[in-house]
Amino acid sequence: MSKLSVRLPDSLHKRLKDLAKQEGVSVNQLISTAVAEKVSALLTEDYLSYLRERAARGSWEKFDAAMSLVPDADPADRLP
Repeated sequence: MSKLSVRLPDSLHKRLKDLAKQEGVSVNQLISTAVAEKVSALLTEDYLSYLRERAARGSWEKFDAAMSLVPDADPADRLP
């Protein structure tokens, strides 16, 4: 586990302590959760951007060609 020293305005620190108490967690836990949520949101945004770029490179013609190779059968017919 790493240590991190953060400078916060007094008003934000007070609000943070109040919220942590209200949530029944430590200030460290509240900060860790908040940072994890923000990192997750940013990584999700990056991933969705990557998917948009990848989709833009796609081709309906290639998709239709690939789908034409798939047998036209009810998947339930393939169950044992």
